[in-house]
Amino acid sequence: MKLISISKQGRNALGVATENGIIDVELALAAEASRASSEVPSDVMSVIGGGEEALASLRGFVESLPASGNEAYLRGEDEIEWGPCVTAPNKIICVGLNYRKHAEETNAPIPQFPILFNKFNNTLTGHLREIAVPKVTQKLDYEAELVIVIGKQAKYVSKEDALGHVFGYCAVNDLSARDLQLRTHQWLLGKSCDDFSPLGPYLVTADEVGNPNDLAIKATVNGEVRQNSNTSDMIFHCDEIVSYISQHMTLVPGDVILTGTPEGVVLGLPEAQQVYLQPGDEVTIEIEKLGKLTNRFVADPA
Repeated sequence: MKLISISKQGRNALGVATENGIIDVELALAAEASRASSEVPSDVMSVIGGGEEALASLRGFVESLPASGNEAYLRGEDEIEWGPCVTAPNKIICVGLNYRKHAEETNAPIPQFPILFNKFNNTLTGHLREIAVPKVTQKLDYEAELVIVIGKQAKYVSKEDALGHVFGYCAVNDLSARDLQLRTHQWLLGKSCDDFSPLGPYLVTADEVGNPNDLAIKATVNGEVRQNSNTSDMIFHCDEIVSYISQHMTLVPGDVILTGTPEGVVLGLPEAQQVYLQPGDEVTIEIEKLGKLTNRFVADPA
């Protein structure tokens, strides 16, 4: 399934992307109240946290809906306000320098162990949402990344079992203020400004994605392709990442893991060619099977 979050006056409601459009689950449950089960989840965190039973309940409800294509609970993708496809993760964990060619372009040594850092929920935003360029940076960079969304509690899991704990995957633009990131040895500040983790457009369940270690990944800035790679270039693949992190902390449903970015970021260019993101720029992150995540950048109104 392809799940989304629909932003409604400060709260996020569950949507399901179908061939006929977006099903607003909240409206569909109201319209079909006479036969809808009370166990059908109405927000994305309930689907993730409810495990296979919640997903099966949602899938059964969606499949039972009328198929005429003009129901009141159907929305076009241009008719909704998108929220982050995972709205309230307990943890946002990031893997740095995890693509071989990206490490090479930034003249960094190939890591022997995953480099981990974190972000916070203030960085979350959605598809087609405007993102203000913070006043404190002159070097805002894009990073196309695959996101792992945990679906089952994971502690001390093996590499062989790791992907069985994954609910699904989505795309993120791991925005990075390079001047803030590199000001000290800690990357946190440059990674955690408001709206620095747009997630979406869809949270795609693992069964639809298949092998996450072989997906085309691309970033486009104002129509120009800047990053064009494949997740197979990861140094540490998705199963290794989940297993490694679970040796050190318990992963719980809804946790998100950003798996690193391929080559092609502004930081990797010769200094004379570095042109960082500015108000008016539009960035699209595209990952095979996961759709296109687009955001436009604006001046900070504060």
